[in-house]
Amino acid sequence: MKTDFRIQKPSRTGSALLVTMVMSAIALAILAGAMSWSASSTKLTYRSIQYTRSVAAAEAATEKVVSQINRDFLYGGESLVVNNLNSYQTTVPTSLDSPYWSTWVFTDTNGNVGRTYVQGGTSSSYVTLDAPYTGLQAFVSTYTVVSDAQDTASPQNLSVGVLQQLQLASIPVFQFAMYSSGDMEISCGQPFNVTGSVHSNGHLYVEPDSSLTFESGVTAVIDILFHRNPLDTRGTPPGTPSGTVVYVNPNEKVAPVPALTLPIGVSNSPAAIREIIEPPPPGELASSPIGQLRYYNQCDMVLTVSDTGVSATSGNFNGFATPISTNDLKTFVSLTNSFYDAREGKTVLPIDINIGNLTAWNLTNTSLRSSLIGSNLTSIYVLDSRTTLTLPGTSLGAVRVYNGTNLPPDGLTVATARPLYVLGDYNELNAANLGTSNTSATRPASLVADAITFLSDAWQDAASTSPVASRVASSTTVNAALLTGAVDTTLGHYGGGMENFPRFLETWGLSHTNTYNGSMIKMFPSLYATNVWGQANVYVPPARNWAYDANFNTPTKLPPKTPSLLKVIRSQWATLPPGQAVAPAIP
Repeated sequence: MKTDFRIQKPSRTGSALLVTMVMSAIALAILAGAMSWSASSTKLTYRSIQYTRSVAAAEAATEKVVSQINRDFLYGGESLVVNNLNSYQTTVPTSLDSPYWSTWVFTDTNGNVGRTYVQGGTSSSYVTLDAPYTGLQAFVSTYTVVSDAQDTASPQNLSVGVLQQLQLASIPVFQFAMYSSGDMEISCGQPFNVTGSVHSNGHLYVEPDSSLTFESGVTAVIDILFHRNPLDTRGTPPGTPSGTVVYVNPNEKVAPVPALTLPIGVSNSPAAIREIIEPPPPGELASSPIGQLRYYNQCDMVLTVSDTGVSATSGNFNGFATPISTNDLKTFVSLTNSFYDAREGKTVLPIDINIGNLTAWNLTNTSLRSSLIGSNLTSIYVLDSRTTLTLPGTSLGAVRVYNGTNLPPDGLTVATARPLYVLGDYNELNAANLGTSNTSATRPASLVADAITFLSDAWQDAASTSPVASRVASSTTVNAALLTGAVDTTLGHYGGGMENFPRFLETWGLSHTNTYNGSMIKMFPSLYATNVWGQANVYVPPARNWAYDANFNTPTKLPPKTPSLLKVIRSQWATLPPGQAVAPAIP
């Protein structure tokens, strides 16, 4: 048998080994690359997750401050925010909030641990607001809040900053043609054009007997409804359909919207808001949130009427330190008149204030002018402290202003917790403008009271007990903002709506026009003038020539001591590198 020996050439064996080694190297390289990519990808993924966590943590820190600023601003106004600025700067999330925060470190833009960067009150200005309050203007202060956040338990040394900017907007309440702190109703029996913004902090019920046109924005906190208040039992207006409602700018009819409130420090219910027209209780600080809004504390002069007579001093601005002489008061204050209010069914014993004489006294007196900033009197609070000794149960204490065509040079606000009556034309120096919407010659003015009644130029106290047909009005013009109370609709009794917001006691009819230019602010329930609307022998409605006074769009033309409604607007949000306090410009 022959054996066949085959011998493999050494070159082929080496080639195979080389190929194997090369392939192994390539495989190892790929594996190394894959492992490197996987490690890098894992690291990037973890860093991305950590970045997101850090952004959320920094945002949480700013939100903690933002919520406190928001609460304080709505509670006590910007003055409370300014007072608490240092507190905001030491506010950060802690383990007391949640154990989650125990490994987190928060710093301000200067690297200070346990602090938040808060810059306040920059670039305060008067600006026009965007939707849903299109057309309204407000005083706006911008606050910047920045927090840098880092998780010390993370292997990544990653710190991220978040910036939030807030605009604290103070909207002068007389920016509205009509405003209500609660529900608002409009059920007009004549064509009615509302020429300025309208806002209800509750429902807005609109079902007019005639045509109703809203020429500006209309907002409500709950809803805008084309029907009457459920408590209004008058039923649907005669005819089908009832009156028409036109929104000139339909996209500016918005509900629901956030409430617009006063910083009174308590619930903004209508009953709570009433406190702004009341004198302060014993022990209340004038610097408290409600104390700062009380007209008693704000006005230049406090006129007090008691059972023993009349006295007056300067206001809280100098501690009520300047007395007004009795002889001076006699020139513009009288307590000798009376008349009958057919709606209230009571004899009114008014504190009569001759506005023309008050204006003349203001220009010449030395006592009060020397105390006032700007010299001119701009506001007066009337405190009626009479008891049943001089105000029997069948009577009604009130304030009445008359001879009011000429106001002090810087305008005038008259405020009281009692009902107020306006006798004759008010705040119109140019007789040619009477009966028109031309307010170029008027001065900034507001009337603040429990309820407000317009008495025409033809009013006679002696005829006030006569049947309504004998109390014939004449055309009369009133130019002033009204901040007052009302008797709301109750079951079976319509409150009268905004078309009857100022009250009347005469036979007007369509031949006699009530011209009104101003702003109607329904703030609280009336406490003294509480009889319901719609009784017989009270009045025959006038032809209404009403308009929003566009003067109030200019800050210097707002009535003295105008209160403001507050709103917080979030204007900017951005992530930042650590230590930066300014958001990058938007390209």
